Amino acid sequence: MKLFKLNKNFAKDEDGAVTVDWVVLTAALVGIAIVVLSIVSAGINSAASDINTRLSTIN
Repeated sequence: MKLFKLNKNFAKDEDGAVTVDWVVLTAALVGIAIVVLSIVSAGINSAASDINTRLSTIN
């Protein structure tokens, strides 16, 4: 009988579920940040190259 009560209490416990939710949300945000940085980095490299070209022609 004690085993059934322990199992019932374990099933009701939601402490770990909150942690899992935060881990999933954090992983999703990190994934989105990586995608955004990979998209933006191409434009930044292009702009930096244009600036470098214009600055080298001024001298």
